[in-house]
Amino acid sequence: MTDLNQKNILITGAHGFLGQFIHKQVLQHNPKHVSTPSYQEIDLLKKEDCEKAVQDIDIIIHAAAKVGGIEANRNKPGEFFYENALMSIQLLEAARLANIEKFVQIGSVCEYPKTVANMPFSEEDLWMGFPEETNGPYGLAKKTALVHGLAYRTQYDMNIIHLLLVNMYGPGDHFASEESHVLAALVHRFWEAKQNDLPQVVCWGTGSPTREFLYVEDAAHGIVEATRLYDEANPINLGSGQEISIKDLATTIAKTMNYQGEIKWDTTKPDGQPRRLFDVSKAEKEFGFKSKTSFADGLEKTIAWYAEHIAKHAPEKIAV
Repeated sequence: MTDLNQKNILITGAHGFLGQFIHKQVLQHNPKHVSTPSYQEIDLLKKEDCEKAVQDIDIIIHAAAKVGGIEANRNKPGEFFYENALMSIQLLEAARLANIEKFVQIGSVCEYPKTVANMPFSEEDLWMGFPEETNGPYGLAKKTALVHGLAYRTQYDMNIIHLLLVNMYGPGDHFASEESHVLAALVHRFWEAKQNDLPQVVCWGTGSPTREFLYVEDAAHGIVEATRLYDEANPINLGSGQEISIKDLATTIAKTMNYQGEIKWDTTKPDGQPRRLFDVSKAEKEFGFKSKTSFADGLEKTIAWYAEHIAKHAPEKIAV
């Protein structure tokens, strides 16, 4: 067990979508100081900045990452591998030299093989094949961090844990940029269509793949609980344990937003991984984590936040 009380904690990516919620959760445990440097203050691609960031730090939660949807991953696979791998490698080495007490790596469902013999994904399936091609470089960068952590545990006896997260969603997500993932992108697309009275919305692929979604506040809670209570070498899944097809997701978002038009599917675009669903039993067994937010409630909160913070500040009619 790692007591966060009166500890100096570094959260990388603390100003990002997930990082903001991790910060809020960490503050509930009475730390001595929480360091939340911005990209402008600390560039993790620079070795000297990594060394600066870890000074006088007890615990690191490494949530910074270069992320994006299918199109961004297809367009910039080199950047996604290089930047994610380099940030993790340099920060962990700096942590080793500074004798950090605990290092928490935030991994991804993208580390898993494209397909496995049985679903849902269990942690033992991680090495059964190559990740889905469209986000393979990103997934392998994250898996490189896992191997690096395991190597440093073995040679230097460091306390390093690796958490595998499914697709997240919630308030503060990236809705209209290359960083946006499927749920946020669909919310934005249906809102655009409704605002412009468009008769249809075109979605990528066939709609048949499934995804598992974890509300961002639940994800942050799981990360902080693992930071406190999990010290094992084996990577561990954090998810909701529920899946939904992309077609049903689009229909649900359209209904929730009261969009009355037609949904069409552009099958020339890639589907991505066929299925994504985690076996989440180990997280519950090891540190009592279970997602609390139902998908219906989480989606309503996400759309309400989007309407309040994004849609309300956009033009009444927008060009598409």
